[in-house]
Amino acid sequence: MALTGARAAGRLTAIPPTARAGTAVPGRGLPAPTKGLALAAAGVAVAWCVHRLVPAVPLLTAAVVLGITAAHLPGVRGLVRGACRPGLSLAGKRLMRLGIVLLGLGLGLGDVLGLGWATVAMVFGVVAATFFGTWWLGRRMGLRGDQPLLIATGYSICGASAIGAVSEVSESDERDVATSVALVTLCGTLAIAVLPLLQGPLGLSDAEFGRWAGASVHDVGQVVATAQTAGGAALNDAVLVKLVRVALLAPLVAALALSVRARRNATRAAVQTDTAAGGNEAGDAGGAERTGTRRPPLVPLFVLGFLAMAAVRSTGVLPAVALDTAGDVRELLLAAALFGLGSAVHLPSLSRTGARVAALGLCAWVVIAGVSYAGVLLTA
Repeated sequence: MALTGARAAGRLTAIPPTARAGTAVPGRGLPAPTKGLALAAAGVAVAWCVHRLVPAVPLLTAAVVLGITAAHLPGVRGLVRGACRPGLSLAGKRLMRLGIVLLGLGLGLGDVLGLGWATVAMVFGVVAATFFGTWWLGRRMGLRGDQPLLIATGYSICGASAIGAVSEVSESDERDVATSVALVTLCGTLAIAVLPLLQGPLGLSDAEFGRWAGASVHDVGQVVATAQTAGGAALNDAVLVKLVRVALLAPLVAALALSVRARRNATRAAVQTDTAAGGNEAGDAGGAERTGTRRPPLVPLFVLGFLAMAAVRSTGVLPAVALDTAGDVRELLLAAALFGLGSAVHLPSLSRTGARVAALGLCAWVVIAGVSYAGVLLTA
């Protein structure tokens, strides 16, 4: 999951010196990230208009689709891959972190406890089965890089937001992140149309359908779009169940950070052992440089921020208007981040592993829908 020294170096050398963050483009007065951030803001504005015109299309879904479109649109794709790339990458990482922090304000401990322990336990089981099952299957299918991990995270926790959080800790390749976001967004969008059609045949009440949607649909916005078709009772239960899944993002990222640190320590120890056996001090310095000296924090700062915001929400000190405003800001930040991630999707490259990625997405979709349906019936 962690980048090797060569892989990390490849990511750094892929960005021209004139396009790195904080530098100015010759002949232009703006720092390099500014152009990409401006393009992301424009993408969010268009996505907001699409959402207003077609409320069934969540803002975040529209942002991802527009980012992918911009990456392949003649006249724009040159900017996306060139001058705007630093800013778009910045949006996909930094703005994603801020959005995840604000996501904690939607999680109140009292609301979660109101669901009952049986439902909470059901959500834990669904997340565990989906995460480990998808991860294992993706590795068996031979998907590249961190794709199995990222897709498993997106399906089991909260879609693209979870993928962004985990990719920060695992230092995943941007192409793996973009591919995983595109797949999870596509399947979550399809769920908006498919799941409401199954409520009647599956014999689910409105409240049961809401819990099923909250436990099986990926992104928060997609959950809202799916559950609202069955009315207010379904929507309320769907959002609460979904927030329990979101709460599991913090322990997952913390566990992953520990795993990354353990891997790096093991690699560093192996290099030092080999160097000591060879008695080459110069090789020791080179090995330390290759393995890197920066350790990932046990709990990333944005996860601590997420937990802090959840704690603040649980106190009840924030008025409703503040929570609503924070929710709007969160959606805009996440939309800009997802536009940036979507713009990194390169469909010709994706087509080489597209069949396997699509197969994994379909299998994971069946797993989470089936397990969550069984869980809803057991806790009804």
